[in-house]
Amino acid sequence: MRVDTRNAVHETVRYMVKYNDFQLGRTFGALVDQTRRAILDRLEREDGVSISELAKPFAITLPGVMKHLDVLEDAGLITRWKEGRTVTVRLRPDPMRAPLDWLRRYERFWTSRLDRLAEYAQREESRARRKGR
Repeated sequence: MRVDTRNAVHETVRYMVKYNDFQLGRTFGALVDQTRRAILDRLEREDGVSISELAKPFAITLPGVMKHLDVLEDAGLITRWKEGRTVTVRLRPDPMRAPLDWLRRYERFWTSRLDRLAEYAQREESRARRKGR
Protein backbone atom coordinates (compact mmCIF):
# COMPACT_ATOMS: atom_id res chain seq x y z
CA MET A 1 0.00 0.00 0.00
CA ARG A 2 1.39 3.36 -1.00
CA VAL A 3 0.69 6.41 1.13
CA ASP A 4 0.61 9.82 -0.49
CA THR A 5 2.72 11.66 2.09
CA ARG A 6 2.80 14.85 0.05
CA ASN A 7 -0.99 15.12 0.20
CA ALA A 8 -1.00 14.28 3.93
CA VAL A 9 1.57 17.00 4.61
CA HIS A 10 -0.40 19.47 2.49
CA GLU A 11 -3.61 18.72 4.41
CA THR A 12 -1.81 19.06 7.77
CA VAL A 13 -0.30 22.41 6.80
CA ARG A 14 -3.65 23.61 5.43
CA TYR A 15 -5.31 22.73 8.74
CA MET A 16 -2.53 24.42 10.71
CA VAL A 17 -2.86 27.61 8.67
CA LYS A 18 -6.65 27.65 9.04
CA TYR A 19 -6.47 27.10 12.79
CA ASN A 20 -8.33 30.15 13.97
CA ASP A 21 -7.54 30.73 17.63
CA PHE A 22 -6.58 34.36 18.14
CA GLN A 23 -5.04 33.76 21.57
CA LEU A 24 -2.98 30.86 20.26
CA GLY A 25 -1.61 33.12 17.53
CA ARG A 26 -0.73 35.79 20.07
CA THR A 27 1.10 33.27 22.24
CA PHE A 28 3.09 31.84 19.32
CA GLY A 29 3.79 35.38 18.12
CA ALA A 30 5.16 36.32 21.52
CA LEU A 31 7.30 33.18 21.75
CA VAL A 32 8.86 33.58 18.32
CA ASP A 33 11.29 36.28 19.49
CA GLN A 34 14.54 35.24 21.19
CA THR A 35 14.56 38.22 23.57
CA ARG A 36 11.03 37.51 24.76
CA ARG A 37 11.88 33.84 25.31
CA ALA A 38 14.94 34.91 27.34
CA ILE A 39 12.72 37.18 29.44
CA LEU A 40 10.31 34.31 30.08
CA ASP A 41 13.22 32.01 30.97
CA ARG A 42 14.44 34.50 33.54
CA LEU A 43 10.96 34.96 35.00
CA GLU A 44 10.63 31.19 35.28
CA ARG A 45 13.78 31.11 37.41
CA GLU A 46 13.06 34.28 39.44
CA ASP A 47 9.58 35.09 40.65
CA GLY A 48 8.90 38.80 40.32
CA VAL A 49 11.68 40.83 38.71
CA SER A 50 11.81 44.58 38.22
CA ILE A 51 11.87 45.85 34.66
CA SER A 52 15.28 47.46 35.15
CA GLU A 53 16.69 44.12 36.36
CA LEU A 54 15.11 42.32 33.42
CA ALA A 55 16.65 44.81 30.99
CA LYS A 56 20.25 44.53 32.26
CA PRO A 57 21.49 41.54 30.23
CA PHE A 58 20.10 42.80 26.92
CA ALA A 59 21.93 45.03 24.46
CA ILE A 60 18.75 46.98 23.76
CA THR A 61 17.29 50.11 25.30
CA LEU A 62 14.85 50.10 28.18
CA PRO A 63 12.05 51.26 25.81
CA GLY A 64 12.94 48.26 23.61
CA VAL A 65 12.54 45.92 26.57
CA MET A 66 9.25 47.63 27.41
CA LYS A 67 7.96 46.87 23.90
CA HIS A 68 8.83 43.21 24.37
CA LEU A 69 7.03 43.24 27.71
CA ASP A 70 3.97 44.78 26.03
CA VAL A 71 3.85 41.86 23.57
CA LEU A 72 4.24 39.33 26.40
CA GLU A 73 1.53 41.04 28.42
CA ASP A 74 -0.85 41.20 25.43
CA ALA A 75 -0.35 37.44 25.03
CA GLY A 76 -1.17 37.01 28.73
CA LEU A 77 2.24 35.50 29.50
CA ILE A 78 3.24 38.07 32.14
CA THR A 79 1.68 40.40 34.65
CA ARG A 80 3.07 43.75 35.75
CA TRP A 81 2.36 45.82 38.83
CA LYS A 82 3.76 49.00 40.24
CA GLU A 83 4.84 49.63 43.81
CA GLY A 84 6.13 53.15 44.25
CA ARG A 85 8.51 53.73 41.34
CA THR A 86 9.29 50.05 40.75
CA VAL A 87 7.41 48.00 38.16
CA THR A 88 7.67 44.29 38.83
CA VAL A 89 7.03 41.56 36.26
CA ARG A 90 5.85 38.02 36.97
CA LEU A 91 5.39 35.01 34.68
CA ARG A 92 1.89 33.70 33.92
CA PRO A 93 2.46 30.21 32.48
CA ASP A 94 -1.22 29.23 32.06
CA PRO A 95 -1.61 30.72 28.55
CA MET A 96 1.16 28.37 27.34
CA ARG A 97 -1.09 25.34 27.90
CA ALA A 98 -3.12 25.91 24.72
CA PRO A 99 -0.06 25.97 22.42
CA LEU A 100 1.32 22.88 24.14
CA ASP A 101 -1.98 21.07 23.66
CA TRP A 102 -2.05 22.15 20.02
CA LEU A 103 1.52 20.92 19.43
CA ARG A 104 0.81 17.58 21.14
CA ARG A 105 -1.77 16.80 18.46
CA TYR A 106 1.08 16.75 15.93
CA GLU A 107 3.58 14.92 18.12
CA ARG A 108 2.87 11.59 16.43
CA PHE A 109 4.29 12.99 13.19
CA TRP A 110 7.72 13.72 14.60
CA THR A 111 8.05 11.12 17.38
CA SER A 112 8.62 8.21 15.01
CA ARG A 113 11.09 10.27 12.98
CA LEU A 114 13.06 11.17 16.09
CA ASP A 115 13.08 7.51 17.15
CA ARG A 116 14.46 6.52 13.73
CA LEU A 117 17.10 9.25 14.00
CA ALA A 118 18.18 7.96 17.43
CA GLU A 119 18.43 4.39 16.07
CA TYR A 120 20.52 5.62 13.13
CA ALA A 121 22.85 7.54 15.44
CA GLN A 122 23.31 4.47 17.63
CA ARG A 123 24.11 2.29 14.58
CA GLU A 124 26.62 4.82 13.31
CA GLU A 125 28.25 5.09 16.73
CA SER A 126 28.53 1.29 16.91
CA ARG A 127 30.12 1.18 13.44
CA ALA A 128 32.61 3.88 14.40
CA ARG A 129 33.59 1.98 17.55
CA ARG A 130 34.10 -1.26 15.60
CA LYS A 131 36.30 0.54 13.07
CA GLY A 132 38.31 2.11 15.87
CA ARG A 133 39.18 -1.26 17.45
